[in-house]
Amino acid sequence: MYIKSIETFDVAIPLTKPFKTALRTVTTAYSVYVTITMSDGIVGYGEAPPTHVITGESMDSIRYAINEIIAPQLIGMNILQSEQVFQKLNTVLVRNTSAKAAVDMAIHDILAKYAGLPLYQFLGGYRDSLETDFTVSVNDPTEMADDAEQYIKDGFEVLKVKVGIGEIKDDIERIRAIRARVGMTPKLRLDANQGWNAKEAVKAIGLMEDAGLSIEFVEQPVPAWDLEGLKYVTDYTYTPIMADESIFSVQDAKQVLKMRAADLINIKLMKSGGIYHAQKINTLAEANGVKCMVGSMIETKLGITAAAHFAASQPNIQYFDFDAPLMLDNDLIVGGVIYEKSNMTFSNEPGLGIIHVNLD
Repeated sequence: MYIKSIETFDVAIPLTKPFKTALRTVTTAYSVYVTITMSDGIVGYGEAPPTHVITGESMDSIRYAINEIIAPQLIGMNILQSEQVFQKLNTVLVRNTSAKAAVDMAIHDILAKYAGLPLYQFLGGYRDSLETDFTVSVNDPTEMADDAEQYIKDGFEVLKVKVGIGEIKDDIERIRAIRARVGMTPKLRLDANQGWNAKEAVKAIGLMEDAGLSIEFVEQPVPAWDLEGLKYVTDYTYTPIMADESIFSVQDAKQVLKMRAADLINIKLMKSGGIYHAQKINTLAEANGVKCMVGSMIETKLGITAAAHFAASQPNIQYFDFDAPLMLDNDLIVGGVIYEKSNMTFSNEPGLGIIHVNLD
């Protein structure tokens, strides 16, 4: 079964509300979709969103990497020799992790279809449903409390709250306002998106602990490069600390784990270059007793479906951040993961379960 063609398509979908973090504000979800067609007619799907401030990729760079570098190397390869295919994909160019991830998920889609299994079962099949959080963008305290209250009413029991803009007191006020509005029952997890330095993070988290604001964990409190700072925050706070932007590769994860610089790891397919290396990061974390979350960029349901299948397949992955498609004004995907409020389930269709992609 040989790779016959690899094609790319641009998509753009408006968000229903601007998505704001310490790194950027997003109003439209842009992505490059990938289709891989096999010699026997099986088609696999993948997605790569450009996230300039994290992966450094643009729509143009993703298209070029796939069409001009990856595709010429992979076309004609036997996909049943998948290790050869993945080795080629991951050595033909460095970095460009989102471009690689799109091709990687399309390959996994094809392999699972060939096996006649939903992808999560093909990868291990540990669970058949997930519960996603919903993200509260960083704004003034009143607007964030309004948003949090609405998301709880919409059926979400876990909120991921963006912080890291302004002074520490501003972030404290944001969390106080949310807790005052939604009470203590919903879980709150914070994401600073590298917005603090190490001492600011320890101070901010300590004040929240002293105030009894009950934070489940704090994600990437310091700049991605500052592993010493990340370790300092982990060592001097009681709240669990999660590494996100600090970990792209297996080598990054190895260093963080060796230093004991974080309590948890957030794996994203767009950082790892796809499922192939995401599995290796999770296995390494599991061997070191560190639980993982699988998260996402601002992606459509195509990319999220692949990430959710991977997350469902493994017991060490215990946290799920897959709300991005729920922020979009419309959906181009027929099939894929199924949302019922915060609950996510999978169809019995093989592969990603995607029946049709509307590219018109």
